[in-house]
Amino acid sequence: MMRTRLWGTSKNLLRRHLLNLRASLYTSKATFLSPIFAPLATVFRAPLWMLILAGLLGLASTAQAAKVSPQVAYGQQCAREIAKIPAFDCNAGTVVPITVDGKTPSEYKPGMKCDRPTMLPYNNQGNGQCIPYSKIHDLSDGATQISAFCRRKYLRSENSPQFDEVDIILHSVKTGKTCWFHAESAEGDNKGFDASRVPPPDEETPPPGKVSATQFWWPPKATAKKDCGMCHDADPFMFSPWLGQVWQKVPVDPLGKYSHVGEAFKHWKSSAMTTPNSTCDGCHRIGNKMSCTDNVIASAAGLKPIPGANQAGDSYPLNHWMPADNNQSKAFWNTVHNQTVAQLLECCKNPKSKNCTITPITTPAK
Repeated sequence: MMRTRLWGTSKNLLRRHLLNLRASLYTSKATFLSPIFAPLATVFRAPLWMLILAGLLGLASTAQAAKVSPQVAYGQQCAREIAKIPAFDCNAGTVVPITVDGKTPSEYKPGMKCDRPTMLPYNNQGNGQCIPYSKIHDLSDGATQISAFCRRKYLRSENSPQFDEVDIILHSVKTGKTCWFHAESAEGDNKGFDASRVPPPDEETPPPGKVSATQFWWPPKATAKKDCGMCHDADPFMFSPWLGQVWQKVPVDPLGKYSHVGEAFKHWKSSAMTTPNSTCDGCHRIGNKMSCTDNVIASAAGLKPIPGANQAGDSYPLNHWMPADNNQSKAFWNTVHNQTVAQLLECCKNPKSKNCTITPITTPAK
């Protein structure tokens, strides 16, 4: 941070001194630089002082650009192509509830089960799938959609500034361009990190005493290896029973354009699956990546329990979480949706089956 301030001051002083040197360059003929710049002055018919000034300022600009980290460079690309993301405090977000039999428990314990666990597997990192006080932000502005999610994987107080993961999805409804930003504690680290000021990904210099974007965010190549876009295979914003409790705080674009910004994300490609007379894709697409391999389709149809679910969470209607507002009887649900579910699961296994149509969703990354 000190180095950044000194550089900004030095750069401004350099410009002033170079302009002041104009007269002396004329007088002295700039003998120490003449062997380099004099031939160029002849070719370009420009004053010698101007070529020297341009050369030195060019070096200054090159040095300035070279100091930007991959995190900030990607953030700046996304700011140019979509929009800037503001700083925010994770604790200012909306809490995603964790309930047991429809009620907030008096105490949360490691490894406990709940009605609607998170579907993202924490594996051995954290205290289980039912950790309270994760918080979500909708920072959207018109056709620019910004969803910021702050996860807790370890038990802490509701207002603790420490979180274990922060993710931002930046999406343009107009163009479909989408950017991904990720921060996460190291595996086994139960201390978390301070998310009281999440820095804008394009921010080169943070306020005094605050963490920088380079320190906070993962580099784009590391983020891309998390393969978030393979889970978010149908559109940028994935529904789950857990997040469905605060779905009004999540922007949606279920049938819109969808592409990933940045060279690191070029392998994130997905397609939509459709079947004859489908009852499952009228409101949204169904992706063919982790929707298949991670049993999302099977889970939505009650065929695969969500890890961490209690008896209520693994029973009808909570274990049949599509459609999102499911208030149908189980008999009615089976009559309407069972055939479509069977065809979709067959489509996952054999995309060339007669009942399966595959249509690309994502366009190439730029």
